[in-house]
Amino acid sequence: MTATTVRRGGLGLLAWLAGIVFFLPIAWMALTSFHSEADAATNPPSFTAAFTLDGYREFFGTGGGASPWPALLNSAVASVASTLLVLLLALPAAYALSIRRVRKWTDVLFFFLSTKMLPAVAGLLPVYLFAKNAGMLDNIWLLVVLYTSMNLPIAVWMMQSFLAEVPVAVIEAAQIDGARLPTVLARVVAPIALPGIAATSLICFIFSWNELLFARVLTGVVAETAPVFLTGFITSQGLFLAKVCAASLVISLPVLAAGFAAQDKLVQGLSLGAVK
Repeated sequence: MTATTVRRGGLGLLAWLAGIVFFLPIAWMALTSFHSEADAATNPPSFTAAFTLDGYREFFGTGGGASPWPALLNSAVASVASTLLVLLLALPAAYALSIRRVRKWTDVLFFFLSTKMLPAVAGLLPVYLFAKNAGMLDNIWLLVVLYTSMNLPIAVWMMQSFLAEVPVAVIEAAQIDGARLPTVLARVVAPIALPGIAATSLICFIFSWNELLFARVLTGVVAETAPVFLTGFITSQGLFLAKVCAASLVISLPVLAAGFAAQDKLVQGLSLGAVK
């Protein structure tokens, strides 16, 4: 057995251990969600406790509580709509910064990055006052605009790296054939950079789905999102652990499903932007 084989085996074992460490909290949350509140609150926890679906019944409102479907629908609308808008805006911006570079394009990229340096809580009060004066409080489309503006800098940075790998000769050939810029972006650039676009859209979707601060302050009943709905399980009566774990698992499923469905494109996209 050579030293290279031992080193590779050690790295593989380390990767498996890291994966197990990251997976354990999710497995623990899933296991707790199938326990009763009494069994979930035991310390140390009981691994042999009977399984029950009471936490899921409570979450879906069969026990008389609020239904989670409006909040889940609001999160889906805000996340999907903002992600589509981000892609529509980021693709031509990344094209101008990578393929047909504008003057001082590095300064433009730094400006996009600098917009993420401001803490989100610092902009909360101005956004709240604007939404209040504009009559946009508790409006799902306000969250769509906010999530689009919050994710656009990251999307431009990522897609600029991805589009830099697109061969310029292919674009020039399409332009010689008479293709205009929208056609070049839709039929030439987008198919080649599809893995990068998939990776960007997945990250933007995750950020939008998980956002809590602005949604908690700017929404009420009509535009309540899933993370805001989840905070409602922490009441003055205490923390119902089994119910919270069941709700957390259900709310996490769309993100996990999207990541699993796009895992091949995600790996290709991140590799495309990292390997020069």
